[in-house]
Amino acid sequence: MAWGTELWDQFENLDKHTQWGIDFLERYAKFVKERLEIEQTYAKQLRNLVKKYCPKRSKDDEPRFSSCLSFYSILNELNDYAGQREVVAEEMGHNVYGELMRYSQDLKSERKHHLQEGRKAQQYLDQCWKHMDNSKKKFERECKEAEKSQISYDRLDNDINATKSEVEKAKSQLYLRTHSADESKNEYAAQLQNFNGEQWKHFNVAIPQIFKNLQDMDERRTVKLGETYRSFADVERRVVPIISKCLEGMVTAAKAVDQRKDSAIVVESFKSGFEPPGDFPFEDYSQNLSRTGSDNTISTPKNEGVVKPDPKHSISKAAKNKLWLFGKKPKAPSLEDFSHLPPEQRRKRLQARIDELSKELQKEVDQRDALNKMKDVYEKNPQMGDPQSLQPKISETMCNMEKLRSEIHKNESWLSEVEGKVSTRGDRRPSADVNHHTPHGRESPEGSYTDDPSQEHRSPPHQPDPRQAHQPDEFDDEFDDDDPLPVLGHCKALYSFDGQNEGTLLMKEDDVLYIIEEDKGDGWTRARKQSGEEGYVPTSYVEIAMEKNSKGS
Repeated sequence: MAWGTELWDQFENLDKHTQWGIDFLERYAKFVKERLEIEQTYAKQLRNLVKKYCPKRSKDDEPRFSSCLSFYSILNELNDYAGQREVVAEEMGHNVYGELMRYSQDLKSERKHHLQEGRKAQQYLDQCWKHMDNSKKKFERECKEAEKSQISYDRLDNDINATKSEVEKAKSQLYLRTHSADESKNEYAAQLQNFNGEQWKHFNVAIPQIFKNLQDMDERRTVKLGETYRSFADVERRVVPIISKCLEGMVTAAKAVDQRKDSAIVVESFKSGFEPPGDFPFEDYSQNLSRTGSDNTISTPKNEGVVKPDPKHSISKAAKNKLWLFGKKPKAPSLEDFSHLPPEQRRKRLQARIDELSKELQKEVDQRDALNKMKDVYEKNPQMGDPQSLQPKISETMCNMEKLRSEIHKNESWLSEVEGKVSTRGDRRPSADVNHHTPHGRESPEGSYTDDPSQEHRSPPHQPDPRQAHQPDEFDDEFDDDDPLPVLGHCKALYSFDGQNEGTLLMKEDDVLYIIEEDKGDGWTRARKQSGEEGYVPTSYVEIAMEKNSKGS
């Protein structure tokens, strides 16, 4: 149905309707904008959630359990899922919202043009009507004046007292009025004919064309809305396959959880290599008691099956230390050869170190070979470079290789030792007894130990790494007492210490601290501030004064 013929007299209503159509289009555009903002916020929150639960440690420090690895895989998939929500928001903003806003501006310009054309046509028709109406009113006035002149002429012509001149004058006036009325009549007829023609063209040509343009514009707006509705759904539908892959990845990660594998990793991580403690012998302290033959109590015949207990080995220190599983674990400082660890853990740590050193050695060997090849090229083509300029680097590489070989040999010796002891671990002493050789002096920057305080200088000496000296291993006691340690003495800070590493204590020069644990030979002393804050400080950074009654305790 055509607006031009059916709604020829509804210009104002069509004006309102087309304005409502544009308003509705912009309302839908606003809806799309708020929807994409929700998608953006959702994606941002998902990424923050993934970042919050992602491991903050290096991959080597992360647990290798399948449940942990699966969870990290799920986090990665969720991060990809968040990326797809961002894609949805981006395409909605570009393909739907942006397109609608551009189209809305075009519609406003087109509607304004069509309405202006309609108003111009209406104004021209109104102008034609005014001309016709004015000519009509003029014709009406002239006819009335002519009638008055006719009456006046008839009255004078019938009056016997009227003079001839008066009659002639009235006759002349009647003629003029009649002539003017005839002219007004002709003009009115012409204006009426012109108006009728313009009115026909207005309602049969101009207005139908203008209304047709408005109808086409409104129908295109409706089609555009339908297209954007489909685009709104297509944006979501295009990411569904990728989201499905993300969800499938999560399901795959869930299926990868293996309880038996995780249990094996626990055994591999914490196995000590010790044999379980054997039975304790019965220690009969009643041998020297006199007994009567009539006693029904259990008695042991003299010298029959009685093993005399050795008080020195009744409950050996080794046996006690093997039972640290049920009590406190003996603490020992971390040593270079990992002898503070149980055999199995020591073997793994040594093997890992040997592998790492071997990789470094291979890099040095490759670098040496490359330098030698470059040196040969320089010797054959002196214009390319000086062969002697490479000698310092070759010497440095050779020195590094020797150091690495020495380190590998040393660690292989320790590994051979621990593997030999693991094979006969029934005779192996517990790890707590291996540390009796730990020196109790202060560690110098070169790694040697000295008890001579005169060797200290006013410049800050080498600072040991507390992460090596006090890094808790997998056998740390989980049941340590929370009671504060007693004060053994006090110390004065010779230098400032930032205490950035975990477990260390910040101090400034000339600070006075309480000593609660002496240096165990690793270069660190445990101290407490007056505020109660505790931590380790470098022994070489402080001047220590021990209490007399605490020394040797």
